[in-house]
Amino acid sequence: MLEDDFTWVLKKALAGNGLAPSDAAARAGIAEGEVMAFLRGSFSADTARALAPVLGLSPKAFAAHSVYQPHAPEIAQIQRIDLPFGGERVNAWLVSQAGMVVLFDAGFDTSDLLVEVRAAAGRLPDRVFITHAHRDHIGALEALIQADIPVHAAGIPGTIPMAPGDAVICGGLAIRACDLSGHATPALGFHIDGLEMPVLVSGDALFAGSIGGCASPEIYRHALGRLRAVLSGLPDGTIVL
Repeated sequence: MLEDDFTWVLKKALAGNGLAPSDAAARAGIAEGEVMAFLRGSFSADTARALAPVLGLSPKAFAAHSVYQPHAPEIAQIQRIDLPFGGERVNAWLVSQAGMVVLFDAGFDTSDLLVEVRAAAGRLPDRVFITHAHRDHIGALEALIQADIPVHAAGIPGTIPMAPGDAVICGGLAIRACDLSGHATPALGFHIDGLEMPVLVSGDALFAGSIGGCASPEIYRHALGRLRAVLSGLPDGTIVL
């Protein structure tokens, strides 16, 4: 299941463009009732195609969003840690290579994360990288720091400061930070080299078929700019976590 269904894509795009449903409908030349039905969960490819140019979305992609399910290749060195966050879920990622175990993000609840990491890796990680400081990504942070595990992040007290462009060598892995601010600021993405294919850890900046929520149209435009700048330079075949 995707993090965002088509209703959330529309909600985020409306907010990011500073438009009410009635405004978007008028600009798209459709009835406001069509937009409201879409927001309530009644998908229409025609409505999606009409709204997409108004909202800066891809008409082809938005019209197919209700059945969009990207292929998720299996990479033996990468494990997704699926953690509870209230009634929702949040991801952390374990990357293992040549005996080195690296964790990206720290979930919402300390015990949940530590149980899952130990079950997946058999031990705690050697290093941790945090994408951003929202509470569902730093829940176990204090426990990891107290365990004397190096934690790299931007703007989080008690961690090792990391800025876009900085790189850390972890065994055979090279982990380089990039600026993915917008949904949160500061926020880092992490390029990983040394696996069978290039990887980008995006945190909440990018979802499959959507982006993280933004607090204002200005921040929304900034987030899109950062995503375009980072994604345009990725090699073909890059896996985004």
